[in-house]
Amino acid sequence: MISQCVCGKGRPYADCCGRFISGEALPKTPEQLMRSRYSAYALGGHGDYLLKTWFPATAKGLSKEQLEQQSVDWLGLEVLGRSQCGDEGMVEFNAWFRNAEGERERLREKSIFARVGGRWFYVGGEVGCQRDD
Repeated sequence: MISQCVCGKGRPYADCCGRFISGEALPKTPEQLMRSRYSAYALGGHGDYLLKTWFPATAKGLSKEQLEQQSVDWLGLEVLGRSQCGDEGMVEFNAWFRNAEGERERLREKSIFARVGGRWFYVGGEVGCQRDD
């Protein structure tokens, strides 16, 4: 059982991202969705949640099994900015990970979200990656 949430908010997992991943609650903001998706990737084994929160039109070709794979070791998350206007939102963040060669890298993403029928979905984003010396 996970005690501390891996999203970096410093809250218990069950009261933070765990409630979204388990389906107990729906994220109310783009940032909550982004943090819970980061947690799902970092913990692995939550392909259903990742696929369910991906905007269907941009999730084509992705499978639950593919999304459950842990290909890197996620080390931390830092939210740089967030905005929301009606049913559209954006979250910019850094996520650090250790790649297959054991090198520390930083993923920087500006994620775009859309709310449809009261639920937030990840639409896509601008992604950049670099070694973090």
